[in-house]
Parts: sequence; C-alpha cells; structure tokens
Amino acid sequence: MSRTFTFLGTGTSVGIPMVGCECGTCLSTDPRNQRWRCSVVLQTPSGTILIDTSPEMRLQLLRAEVKLIHAVLLTHYHADHLYGLDDIRVFPHRLGGPLPVYCTAETEAIVRRVFAYAFPELPDETGEGPPPRPASFVPSLRFERVIEGQPFQVLGEQVLPIPLQHAQFNVLGFRVGDVAYCTDVSYIPESSYSLLAGLDVLVLDALRHRPHPAHLSIDQALAVVERLRPRRAYFTHISHDVEHEETEAKLPSHVRLAYDGLQFDF
Repeated sequence: MSRTFTFLGTGTSVGIPMVGCECGTCLSTDPRNQRWRCSVVLQTPSGTILIDTSPEMRLQLLRAEVKLIHAVLLTHYHADHLYGLDDIRVFPHRLGGPLPVYCTAETEAIVRRVFAYAFPELPDETGEGPPPRPASFVPSLRFERVIEGQPFQVLGEQVLPIPLQHAQFNVLGFRVGDVAYCTDVSYIPESSYSLLAGLDVLVLDALRHRPHPAHLSIDQALAVVERLRPRRAYFTHISHDVEHEETEAKLPSHVRLAYDGLQFDF
C-alpha cells in the first residue's frame, strides 16, 4: 500500500500573505502564493503522522480532510512549528489514550513550559495535588524520546532523525524510507549528509533568494540538492520574496516549489 505525503503549510514564520504587506506575492491571487506555517502529514497503512503543529494546524487538517492523528513528530520548538499543539486534544479521546509526541529532550522541556496547563501539577507540601481537571480541557500527550541519528519506529514506519542547524538552534529533519523532510535549516552538518544519501524525495528549507542567517537561500538549497542528488526535491518554508510561478520557472525540472495542499505518494 502506498503512503501519502501532504504539505499542510509551506510558508515562513509570518505566513503568506504577511499582515500589512502589499507586495506582489502577498496580493497574488495564485493559491500557490498563499502559504500557512510549515507542517506536513504522512498517511501510512497503520495511521497518520503529523510533523509539527503550526498555529494553523486546525485549519490545515480541516482543509486536508484529515480526521485523526495517531502520532506527532516535532522538528523543534519555535512558535511557528509548535503553537497549534493545543488543538490535538480532540485526538486522544478517539484514540483511547494519550497522543504520542516524538521529540528531543530539549523540545519536550519547552513544550512542558509553554503548555504547562496540560501537565499534572506537583503535589503540594501536604502531599496532595490539585483536584482533577476535565479530560477534555487539556491535550493528553505521551512524550517519546528522540535521539539525533538514532532511528525509531512510529506506526510501523522507521523514522531516522537527522541533526540539522537552524542558526544557533539544533533542529531535526526526519527521514521515512526514501523521503526526507528538512525544514528550518541554515547548515547541514557534514555527518548528516550520509543520513540523507540515496533519497527519492528531499524536502528542504529555501526561504528566499537572498542569504539569511537562519535559513538556506534558494541558491544554497540548490547546492544541497546538487550534492545529494535526490530524484526529486521540493522547497518549503518560503517567504513572500519568492513568487511561485516566476521562481519555479527558473528551477531545474526535478526541483519544484512546494505549496499548501501539494501531495505525493511514496
């Protein structure tokens, strides 16, 4: 049975159109220029895997007609990849238990701090905690530890976490089979290139034409594609500096700009 990869959002942290901007891309009527914050969903024979919980997560899942999430993978803890997490609270009820969230210890610590209301408070000096809260009030999560470079299993799929750099931050890409998703990248450590060898599809950060301290530019992303030589590549985490049709016309035929709703089988 085939697996399906769907781009739920392909935009940078402010989304496209950007509030208050009247550039050609932000005013464009081409739906490929309208980009929600980055996340993707993988439909597998055993269930559905969501990578990142963007602020538009609820709307993204409704648009893509995704009715149930069985597991979440988090690339890192920045707001545009995390702050939709509260909206997963409908899924544990349907699953009959906590939703597994796969992430590093660093990301888990941030999630527990940002969404502190979702986790049981420690007992007070009497040894008693607060009264129980309604189960529907908070997300019910079960954290699963991810260690860079060490594969793990999710819904019968082997997932390889790829160490990447996003300015001064450590982030993860994820490889499932011959598909790798690498958003928010400014530098790929030399040791990670071997983990990305032999890809059928590479999804890669390519923010804009000009260099940026925390993201690959289009030219830098093209250089990565040239080195790794995947059969296909899609660029994501795209800013309003990149107009879809005009930019894609200049790319090699095996490299395309992703857009919200784009889907492929793998």
